[in-house]
Amino acid sequence: MTARLIFLAIQSLDGYIEDEQGKFDWARPDQEVHRFVNDLIRPVGTYLYGRRMYETMQGWETQYGLAPDPPWTQDFAQIWRAADKVVYSRTLKQVSTPKTRLERTFDVDAMREMKARAERGLAIGGPGLAANAFCAGLIDEIHLLIAPRIVGGGKPSFPDELDLKLQLIDERRFEKSSIAYLRYAAA
Repeated sequence: MTARLIFLAIQSLDGYIEDEQGKFDWARPDQEVHRFVNDLIRPVGTYLYGRRMYETMQGWETQYGLAPDPPWTQDFAQIWRAADKVVYSRTLKQVSTPKTRLERTFDVDAMREMKARAERGLAIGGPGLAANAFCAGLIDEIHLLIAPRIVGGGKPSFPDELDLKLQLIDERRFEKSSIAYLRYAAA
């Protein structure tokens, strides 16, 4: 059976994962949302990242989720550290985290083979890399956490040229943070 490839993003209501200054602190999940995300990604065995997303996430190896941090961030760090990571970059010289390999190009056939061989789910992060997977029809589900914030510009969650028909298969509202969760399957 082929593993499922999911795209997971926390975005603003107007569709950006970071604002025009490159900040995304407005999307920081609270305890309830963080625990939900932990459970969502627990079955993921491999994360696929572009360079910038990897550079953002690699802090979970040594900086975040340590003993003085809250239990839900420690849980996330353990989940992240246990998974394999593949970083796609032409410019990154080397990776600095265990269980991580560097690929210079995104190869659609290699990605299909990875999905076919994977024993656990795959998650792709970063809109640039995800655009390649979306255009090749490789993404099975989209998981969006929509922050109650309009930022007016920045880095969009999805490429402009993307045209997908999706089916809503799950939703949830987080009362305290007013974040909305939407889960879509490719139709």
